[in-house]
Amino acid sequence: MENFRLKVFRAVATQASFRKASEALHLSQPAVSQHIHALEEELGIRLFDRSGVRIALTPAGKLLLKYAERSARVLEEAKTALLRLEGEVSGMLHLGASTTIAQYILPRILGAFLRDNPKVTLSVVSGNTEQIVSSLLKGSVTLGMIEGPPMSKEVHTEKFLDDRMVLIVPRSHEWSGMGNVPLAFLAQVPLLLREQGSGSRRVVEQAFRKAGLPLGQLQIAMELDSSEAILSGVEAGLGLGFVSEWAAAKALRLGAVARVEVQGLEIWRELTLVRKLGPAPEGPAAAFWRFALAQRVDKKGA
Repeated sequence: MENFRLKVFRAVATQASFRKASEALHLSQPAVSQHIHALEEELGIRLFDRSGVRIALTPAGKLLLKYAERSARVLEEAKTALLRLEGEVSGMLHLGASTTIAQYILPRILGAFLRDNPKVTLSVVSGNTEQIVSSLLKGSVTLGMIEGPPMSKEVHTEKFLDDRMVLIVPRSHEWSGMGNVPLAFLAQVPLLLREQGSGSRRVVEQAFRKAGLPLGQLQIAMELDSSEAILSGVEAGLGLGFVSEWAAAKALRLGAVARVEVQGLEIWRELTLVRKLGPAPEGPAAAFWRFALAQRVDKKGA
């Protein structure tokens, strides 16, 4: 429904590159340049400054981009509304997911969701909890799925899954065959933790405080940006780490690492759906929200 030249313009403006835009649109680079040239000829004004190493929008280009994005949103809403008359959910859903959810949980949910809603198109970005909430508030994503409590009062959250954080150790570590260890032992070993801003990091630190283990006593050997990095670090003998049961499942099954219980330490967290405060979502966002909540499992109470 959208004017194709405007679609090409939005792609070039977003990517700041004719090459990347051509790849995203599955067009040749000369064809992209030709569409932009034709649009500039039609409007009688330059939209891009090509004098530098990277192309940049001119003031006119920045103004047109605002209207082009608004037009694309309105046309997408119109398409969704028309298809709703036929009883089908259709349109684009911009989804953000925390790292562990994006890697280990979301693919299972999306597979089933898209089978039920084949006319929905998905765009998924991942990051830590703070990054996903920030993207949500900026409007870059419509819905988020996060691993920790959001540090914002401008969002509405709802639990869709319980998750447990478990301690993993190298297979050759002396704790590997012990089954469980006293809490105080954690202060004697190097720990691999997620980076600041991660929901996983926040939940683990809160559990330590609640159990009476001062954070200042911990030997934090390394901060890493994903559960996969912690798993690899533990397997390589760089330290011990806490990761989601979802993330650890394959490595434990293959015997790459071992799981150890810590006496007096239970780390549960709620994986939550998050959206901006205000009217309830509609269209694909509403369908996904309902679908994700229908998958809700209370493992903690089991």
